[in-house]
Amino acid sequence: MKANEWIDLRSDTVTRPSSGMRRAMANAEVGDDVFGEDPTVERLQTLAANLAQKEAALFVPSGTMANLLAVLAQTRPGDSVILHRDAHPYQYESGNMAAVAGVLPVTLPGDFGILNPENVQSHIDSGADHHRSPTTLISIENTTNRGGGAIYPVTTVQKLGEISRRHGLRLHCDGARIFHALVELGIPLSEYAQHVHTLSFCFSKGLGAPVGSILLGDKQTIERAHRFRKMLGGGMRQAGVLAAAALYALENNVERLKDDHKRARIFREELEKSCAISFPLPSPTNIVYLDVSDAPSLASRLREWGILVLPVSKTRVRAVFHLDIDDGKLHRAIEAFRNVIPRCL
Repeated sequence: MKANEWIDLRSDTVTRPSSGMRRAMANAEVGDDVFGEDPTVERLQTLAANLAQKEAALFVPSGTMANLLAVLAQTRPGDSVILHRDAHPYQYESGNMAAVAGVLPVTLPGDFGILNPENVQSHIDSGADHHRSPTTLISIENTTNRGGGAIYPVTTVQKLGEISRRHGLRLHCDGARIFHALVELGIPLSEYAQHVHTLSFCFSKGLGAPVGSILLGDKQTIERAHRFRKMLGGGMRQAGVLAAAALYALENNVERLKDDHKRARIFREELEKSCAISFPLPSPTNIVYLDVSDAPSLASRLREWGILVLPVSKTRVRAVFHLDIDDGKLHRAIEAFRNVIPRCL
């Protein structure tokens, strides 16, 4: 089967650049970004900082690096970071907070991947007792991957911001899919960004760019992050080719995220009506989790129909909708699920 014939629901990172994005990349004005001379990177960083109403921005290769830089720039080895136990930096970033930044992750529960401000406050350690690791950073994820694409309420982020400032801490938002939250709520990026010290988001999750993320914050913090980016090997030369794709994504692929949300809802509603299947989490954006008796087996059978899904445990699979899934592929996916899941009507 050819690549464009597969219906790939494993992630919204599997998209391929559109023809318009490829033209933008081919025509990008470039320079050496390590010397600070790439005009397209500078334009992207300025635009992103303005959208968030932050002082500065730093273009980086990945969301994992953006999150790590946020930790490195705002903590010291031996500090502790509070985050949700299902948060991406804890679950899927290879232990880099401990191994590279030398900090202690303090993980807390919360419905759908969202931290409870009161619980966060009760777990803050001042470090007055030298036996203890001082809390210096709180990290949140919006939308929440393992929470089914749940959206952080702005009021919750506001409360966490107030707590962080009251205790002299920093607050970081891993906003890998934050634009999914923004289009669903109908608010600007600055509405969230005003409550956090740093914020990152991905261009390759939902927005359709082939690579790249960005970290936003005050000038001093971003300057520190810039040095750590160099230390980690994240300095790129003629990176304007990639920045052009990111600019195209911001200018063309944000509002259309609503289409992905709509298709995710249709997918879930149709299967709820016709199949003996359980949906363990809400699906307010583009991510749908399904509980089944044998996830690897289901994924294997769906593959025979040209459908790719991601088994995340023995009994749970994930389906993610994105710009490469049109209405035709949506309905093909629904039909395939109906044919392979037992007891479908």
